[in-house]
Amino acid sequence: MGTPVIVEIHDDESKPELFEEVFDYFRYVDQKFSTYKDDSEITAINKKEITENNFSDDMKLVFKLSEETKKITNGYFDILTPNGSYDPSGLVKGWSIFNASHILKNKGIKNFYVEAGGDIQVSGKNNKNEKWCIGIQNPFNKKREVVKKVYLDDNGIATSGNYVRGQHIYNPKNKNDKLDEIVSFTVIGPNIFEADRLATAAYAMGKEGIFFIENLSDFEGYMIDKKGIATMTTGFNKYTII
Repeated sequence: MGTPVIVEIHDDESKPELFEEVFDYFRYVDQKFSTYKDDSEITAINKKEITENNFSDDMKLVFKLSEETKKITNGYFDILTPNGSYDPSGLVKGWSIFNASHILKNKGIKNFYVEAGGDIQVSGKNNKNEKWCIGIQNPFNKKREVVKKVYLDDNGIATSGNYVRGQHIYNPKNKNDKLDEIVSFTVIGPNIFEADRLATAAYAMGKEGIFFIENLSDFEGYMIDKKGIATMTTGFNKYTII
């Protein structure tokens, strides 16, 4: 879906075929859910060539999870875009990374890193036998300057914002909202699926997003506004310690 995918494994059991299995899965997801492909299932749905009764099982699941996410975020997550088409990318990316991580876990792999377009799932330790060090990018610097480092061993981390891909996130409750108060919003959660979908919703909430994440158990957030001021949830600093 127009994003790079990185897989890193640090287990003796790692084999080249395992990497191929993971990348084959991402190719499958891309072919099914990419709104950029003329022959994807989601494109056919948007062209009204496929009815809901004929959705694939994975498509039915993603639509179900999207509706669930809409409810738990008080309507701030919605895959129905302002032009009336469906774009589940805000959920599918984290969901597919989460599923890819389970391909590895089911093969007995304990130490790995899976990233797609900046959204990351880690498990275990890195090649130095330490927690995985993840950098949060400065949204005002396109040279990928890091403004904060976090250390994770079995978490998902996702950042939402319009500073890389331009305006692609919108406020479902106010389609005239330019969403220019917040520049980036990072969420750390128990897995990348949860972190990704909530990061998208929190960003759409604007400055209220940090309070939404603050009130959730097992989630922490780091928000940067248009003035470059960062606000974090009360438990975020536990992830900045090695």
